[in-house]
Amino acid sequence: MSKNSRDQNAFDKAALDYHRQEPKGKIEVIPSKPHSSQRDLSLAYSPGVAVPCMAIHDDPQSVYEYTSKGNLVAVISNGTAVLGLGDIGPEASKPVMEGKGLLFKIFAGINVFDIEINEKDPDKFIETVKAIAPTFGGINLEDIKAPEAFYIEQRLKEELDIPLMHDDQHGTAIISAAALINALEIAGKKIDEVKMVINGAGAAAIACAKLYISLGLDPKNILMCDSKGVINHKRENLTPEKLDFIAETEISTLEDALKGSDVFVGLSKGNVMSPEMLLSMAKNPIVFALANPDPEISYDLAVATREDVMMATGRSDYPNQVNNVLGFPYIFRGALDVQAKGINEAMKLAAVYALAEIAKEPVPEMVKLAYNVRDISFGKDYFIPKPFDNRLITKVSIAVAKAAMESGIAGKSIENFQEYENQLLDRMGRDEKLVRMMQNRAKANPKRVTLGNGEEYNILKAAQILQEEGIAYPSLLGSKRLIKEKMEEYGITLDIPIIDPNDDANKEARKKYRKTLWDKRNRKGINEYKSKRYVRQRDYFGPLMLEHGDTDALIVGFSKSYSSVLKPILEIIDKKPGVNKVAAMMMILTDKKPLFFADTSINKNPTAEDLVEIARMAEYTVKSFAIEPRLAMLGFENFSAKADTSKKVAAAVKILHEKYPKMIVDGEIQPDFALNSDHLADYPFSKLGTNPANVLVFPNLESANLSYKIIRGMKAAQTIGPILMGLDQSVHVLQMRSSVDEIVNLATIAVLDAQTKEKK
Repeated sequence: MSKNSRDQNAFDKAALDYHRQEPKGKIEVIPSKPHSSQRDLSLAYSPGVAVPCMAIHDDPQSVYEYTSKGNLVAVISNGTAVLGLGDIGPEASKPVMEGKGLLFKIFAGINVFDIEINEKDPDKFIETVKAIAPTFGGINLEDIKAPEAFYIEQRLKEELDIPLMHDDQHGTAIISAAALINALEIAGKKIDEVKMVINGAGAAAIACAKLYISLGLDPKNILMCDSKGVINHKRENLTPEKLDFIAETEISTLEDALKGSDVFVGLSKGNVMSPEMLLSMAKNPIVFALANPDPEISYDLAVATREDVMMATGRSDYPNQVNNVLGFPYIFRGALDVQAKGINEAMKLAAVYALAEIAKEPVPEMVKLAYNVRDISFGKDYFIPKPFDNRLITKVSIAVAKAAMESGIAGKSIENFQEYENQLLDRMGRDEKLVRMMQNRAKANPKRVTLGNGEEYNILKAAQILQEEGIAYPSLLGSKRLIKEKMEEYGITLDIPIIDPNDDANKEARKKYRKTLWDKRNRKGINEYKSKRYVRQRDYFGPLMLEHGDTDALIVGFSKSYSSVLKPILEIIDKKPGVNKVAAMMMILTDKKPLFFADTSINKNPTAEDLVEIARMAEYTVKSFAIEPRLAMLGFENFSAKADTSKKVAAAVKILHEKYPKMIVDGEIQPDFALNSDHLADYPFSKLGTNPANVLVFPNLESANLSYKIIRGMKAAQTIGPILMGLDQSVHVLQMRSSVDEIVNLATIAVLDAQTKEKK
């Protein structure tokens, strides 16, 4: 079996495992109100539920006040045109619809029910959708084949009074239109003068062409091609949608159509454009090769063929990704929030212009950090926003909401858009895409990560994910024989280095490491005999690899206590200059935003000066994740400092305020107050203001360690860490029996840590 076949089989198995793990699928329904007491249940159902029922009966519009309708979208399909899979039926389309629901939720906070309808007859499909429409605040039609998709969408738009959109058509059109506006500006071309070739004549292509025309493109300057060539006056038996794009020309092939053209938009299949075709285009050609996964011409080939080409693809690994996720979550967000009666052309154009404008604005430092680049600026390599740009939720949603209001189809008005912007940010959590951003940064410059306990199943699976996803170049530390036995037992195939401290291949490394250990510890209790013995132990061998630059990062500790694994690390790896105390921090991924707990693993009873150092390291580390740190120095009193612990914390805060006045830090304060805007309002003198803290610095190890372990044990939030702070190398110690996700996430942080150290 070839390597490509093995890789594909491994990926296929991973995809099945991902979907079948409990709870099966990708979405679930959870209660949004208290339900633990009899009184709660009597309010939620009988008899209390009768009250909102009658209120809605008397005033139907109040359904938005008393139910989830205003934040609920239906993703509806009959499975007749699923991704690149074709007509696979409603059941087989369900994973895709669940996936679309997941994107709605994670990018815009919108709840989704996916509905797969076993009906190909357009009129019957329409009647079914109309019958269930009262449940929803909006409807996203998905993966319905053309030409039925055009008819279905048009009828439903006419007969329903809620936001409705066929994203396969309009999503691509909106994102690519924004890219077109900016690419034309960079190329110095005017939209009413350019000649465009569109390859593909399906739902997306037709919608793109119509939207481009509304932007000013001359219909006479469009040559549209389908599988039979250019749609010209000689063609017969065309669908009604194609009739609008008949060109009065003798040109019949894509090759001839491209000669002298300014813009190529590919919505067809991969590798249909040759270098010769690209060379035949006009100066500063714009090429949107949007077929996935293989573009009509590859990015690398296109830029190698012409230096002046401006290129966009549907892929995330090249500049200018035309990705529907830039549009549909925020279009529906804005439409739902004003209870729009539909999604009209004004709202689509508002989204187009908002997306185009974001790309021309200065890119926030946080976005640059998220993509691990020093500079992103408007130009040929950046003319459409990045999918993880946190400005999308506000800029696009607000533009759509305003357009709905101004065009007269909003059911309610937004009076204060600054307040609405804050609500959008609070709804999502300003940093809810943190893990995806971190992985994206890691992939941009992956590093060598050595994983201890290489014989453990979770470690092996994590290594497989790190390698397949391109997050890191993993290696396994441990007994080579045992690791290979376990790989065979678990059915895991990995072509990565296995480092066995006792292997003959590492004889020279042991000599080198033994000398380093002896030099570092010969006056601290280690003699030469112990040095020889210790370098055969992986707990010492791993840190020594790191010290000698034989790996870039180290992850250890899966099966041993934290303190026993930390000891050799602290003996071998130096602290950063100016650091007196090493500390550890946990990242807690809540539903709204990440929180950071420090110090969770090392310093038992830190002094005020120690707390200052821990706070400074925490601030620096959180900034490296592209998050603005807001620190609360915790105590069991609020700004009163009567107990000894509170006095210690207050002393630390005083030092921080005096020495580092720009830090957003305050205390001593109780955690529930630090995390609550209303409670913070009682202390107007606090540097936290009314914006809750996201970094909690605990007064001692017991309180910090117990707090995060309660959260982890209850599975109330995902935890990442502990993240070691203050060392000169990238090394982190796992919690015992960490899950695969926890290992992958901590390894990702280790890569980012190594990237930062490399820059220095």
